[in-house]
Amino acid sequence: MEAPELPDIVGALRAVLPAECVLERAEERRPYECDGLTAFRSVPAVVVLPRTEDEVRRTLLTCHRLKVPLVARGSGTGLSGGATPHPAGVLLSCARMSRVLEVDPINRIARVEPGVPNLKISEAAAPHQLYYAPDPSSQVACSIGGNVAENSGGVHCLKYGLTVHNVLGVRGYTVAGERIELGGQAPDSAGLDLLALTIGSEGLLLIVTEVLVRLIPRPPCAQLVMASFADVQSAGSAVAAIIAAGTIPAALEMMDRKATAAVEPFVHAGYDLQAAAILLVESDGTPEEVREQVQEIERVLRAAGATALRVSESEAERLRLWSGRKNAFPAAGRLSPDYYCMDGTIPRKHVGHVLEAIERMEREYGLRCMNVFHAGDGNLHPVILFDANEPGSWERADRFGAEILELCVQLGGTITGEHGVGLEKLNSMCVQFSPAERAAFFAVKEAFDPDGLLNPGKLIPTLARCAEYGRMHVHGGAMPHPDLPRF
Repeated sequence: MEAPELPDIVGALRAVLPAECVLERAEERRPYECDGLTAFRSVPAVVVLPRTEDEVRRTLLTCHRLKVPLVARGSGTGLSGGATPHPAGVLLSCARMSRVLEVDPINRIARVEPGVPNLKISEAAAPHQLYYAPDPSSQVACSIGGNVAENSGGVHCLKYGLTVHNVLGVRGYTVAGERIELGGQAPDSAGLDLLALTIGSEGLLLIVTEVLVRLIPRPPCAQLVMASFADVQSAGSAVAAIIAAGTIPAALEMMDRKATAAVEPFVHAGYDLQAAAILLVESDGTPEEVREQVQEIERVLRAAGATALRVSESEAERLRLWSGRKNAFPAAGRLSPDYYCMDGTIPRKHVGHVLEAIERMEREYGLRCMNVFHAGDGNLHPVILFDANEPGSWERADRFGAEILELCVQLGGTITGEHGVGLEKLNSMCVQFSPAERAAFFAVKEAFDPDGLLNPGKLIPTLARCAEYGRMHVHGGAMPHPDLPRF
């Protein structure tokens, strides 16, 4: 796609926006070259920092008129390259649109701008004993607009759902500057469910400028059970056993020995470093509900082979045990110059099988991998450790991650649970979806953005790309790991 030269873009934007909203100097644009996945970098032609909806609209109208690509960005904590800029385009940052516009405790909702950090919503609702449930590990920094784009989850998504289950409505603008309002406070709305379509669309359809979220009462009591296991297979089986028993905990997380060994010196959470894997299982509700559920959880875990159990006895202890899981990614940075966090989803009964397969892959690729999972809903986060300064190291990490995702698909899962596709998983989309399905995705994109200006080259791979990837990775229609059970 041909775009105007840099002076034309900058001049056109300066004509419709305040001067402080437009960044054109190289040193101003460089910090926006990537998101949390640093393997993909591209300096944008210009950066726009709007403060109002109208400034967003004017930016879109200008890009649409000049046929200039535009990529939206929140806090830049994404892990799939979804906010990687276009080198001949505009990077629109929503960081300055960071107001909590309204907290309505009667209707249990909050209206917020897209740049509001996730945790700030709960802090604003705290005086009313309410909070916003989805809690990604980066919730201190990640923005609600980015959460909407990626359909983010968190450790408590097992009981309370992903972003799509907790966002009631959005307002935004198409690439042509047309305002759209989707969803609302009503329990249902007429027509197609375009709100659900928008959540997780990674900025390909419209730019969100306001989000209406559901608030829920903060549970009066919560306890966390930490269970130790002598092998990963037993820990994986215990995950399935808890759900099969009819118990839906508030959270059900798993960490292997490599992960706990990385985390413990960093945050001193009190983890069992002798265990091959630990489960963190939380119950919340009234004191009576929690007591009864914790007893049932302990019973199931013992029957599943837990070698040790520990139940938090105070709120401080509960938060300390969670601090280790929340800081798993920073802890990985203490072990290796670089790390690559994957994000696939499998039926939870296959957790043990996947961990064993990852151990084999570690030997094959000559790289270490620590594993932290949203085990309750089968969402895997293998963290592959590598050194980008070592020739071929990133390429091996990339192939390692792709093989994990192919395994997820083979077992009846999917290539992403909450991080999105972005640039990272374009090839893996070729494994997950047929040509007809990908053509349908393109048709939806074209209906919203006929010129393909919003976040181009992300999420949906071209047929040519998939044909090339198939020649490289799928031989005779056979997927890897035929020895592992299917769903």
